[in-house]
Amino acid sequence: MTETPPPRRARAEIDLGALRANVRTLRARVAPHVQVMAVVKADAYGHGALRCARAALEAGATWIGTATPHEALALRAAGITDARILCWLWTPGDPWAEGIEAGLDMTVSGMWALREVVQAARETGKSARIQLKADTGLGRNGCQPADWPALVGEALKAQKDGLVTVTGLWSHFACADEPGHPSIASQLDVFRSMLDYAEKAGVEPEVRHIANSPATLTLPETHFDLVRPGIAMYGVSPSPEVGTPADFGLRPVMSLIGSVALVKEVPAGHGVSYGHHYVTPSETTLGLIPLGYADGVPRHASGRGPVLVGGRIRRVAGRVAMDQFVVDLGGDAVEPGAEAVLFGPGDRGEPTAEDWAQAADTIAYEIVTRIGARVPRVYVNE
Repeated sequence: MTETPPPRRARAEIDLGALRANVRTLRARVAPHVQVMAVVKADAYGHGALRCARAALEAGATWIGTATPHEALALRAAGITDARILCWLWTPGDPWAEGIEAGLDMTVSGMWALREVVQAARETGKSARIQLKADTGLGRNGCQPADWPALVGEALKAQKDGLVTVTGLWSHFACADEPGHPSIASQLDVFRSMLDYAEKAGVEPEVRHIANSPATLTLPETHFDLVRPGIAMYGVSPSPEVGTPADFGLRPVMSLIGSVALVKEVPAGHGVSYGHHYVTPSETTLGLIPLGYADGVPRHASGRGPVLVGGRIRRVAGRVAMDQFVVDLGGDAVEPGAEAVLFGPGDRGEPTAEDWAQAADTIAYEIVTRIGARVPRVYVNE
């Protein structure tokens, strides 16, 4: 049931019905044997990790993915106990022992990490579930092909000693959002080669995976045993040049809505906001929107960011400030308290996160993820 949220300075409305539908759409794009990992890192791209993880599991995901172990441990503590959770961004001294006790699948990309997880296994007296990550060409986390034999060999020794179980082998694409990019085929070849080496050496992984959101949507040959949709789960296109969310059968999950705090008449030639980068060309009305870069509204979108107010698209007039920005209402009479919709699915003519991404010269991933904690999340269709 949808509940009408109370009036607020601002809210990020999270449509869990849309999220569940997106997960089902993604599930339908892969073969029946391929599992779906719902990636909820960075507080589910700003949408709320716990609520989104639960909704994704209800819709058919069987794994949860986080970046840091602390994100994963928080989900376990909050009651996500019936799903596998993979976390991949570890640093020396991180809570390996707690990860073992919580039953996490923990990524190992180098020898230092293997040494730390083995030591934690000895201390806890329990075997650690680990996944070995290969750097197939992205150049970030992951083990280089030249170092892969040594890492695989040491992991197998630790497994023989009962200290670890190697549950997965995986990697990540650099340019899957650019169909036809030569790095895609190159990375896939390297990944297959590294899989082949590990499996011939004796690794029997439960899952092999490399497909992120764009690969899940457009590269079926990359699906292996599991896919890891992140941004697509939230109804944002990972490849706007290829297709809109609707083209992929997805619906945006987040809407960012503010209330007009003040409306006033000003004369022609009136400066607006810091630096007077906008000066009113004629007598007009200005509307004050109580959201700013402290809330995640990108300052780079000053003068360009679109907002639906009073049934029309307005543009940010002048600079976005820390807590507020102004729109020129062009003389329209808008009452204080009226809705100002920064972005949403677009059904009502409102801008989308992609529109804001273009206005700020960034990607829609950043637009939704950067919405700050000062903006309450209101969940609908829960």
